[in-house]
Amino acid sequence: MSNIIIYGSHYGTTKQYAKELSRRTNIEAISFENVKEINNYDKIIYLGGLYAGGVLGMSKTLKKLNKISNKTIILVTIGLADPTDEKNINNIRNNIKIQIPKEIFEKAKIFHLRGGIDYSKLNFVHKTMMKLLYNAVKNVPQEKQTAENRAMIETYDKKVDFIDFSGLDKIINEI
Repeated sequence: MSNIIIYGSHYGTTKQYAKELSRRTNIEAISFENVKEINNYDKIIYLGGLYAGGVLGMSKTLKKLNKISNKTIILVTIGLADPTDEKNINNIRNNIKIQIPKEIFEKAKIFHLRGGIDYSKLNFVHKTMMKLLYNAVKNVPQEKQTAENRAMIETYDKKVDFIDFSGLDKIINEI
């Protein structure tokens, strides 16, 4: 049985999770940008950073799948907001539904981990986008804010690290 860990990471947090998962499972971890063929794998574990509601590289990678009936697909999102907040989980899953084919979504086991951000390392486009988002949500009454919005407000223009490798245990159990 051949397995692969594929990850989409802009600033390194998701890559850290992927490399640690690789170390613990002895499964090769590779960036989605370097993946040519995934149909030869029986088990595909995809870790993707959340950016503006999308999972980096996930759609592009999973479009390469031809036949999924005999495959195990594990999707792991890494974002700033609390991964135990039900509204946050529902928002993430609804966005994933839009990005991938229905049959893959229904077959996949989905997990959520918390990442981090360092505003000093963001490129111009991402800094601008975050500033616009921050300005749009900072004055929204707290009871109307989502977990994702609250996390962005709390961490805006800071360096924060919520990486917790113990969150990988449930994924390893699934593998």
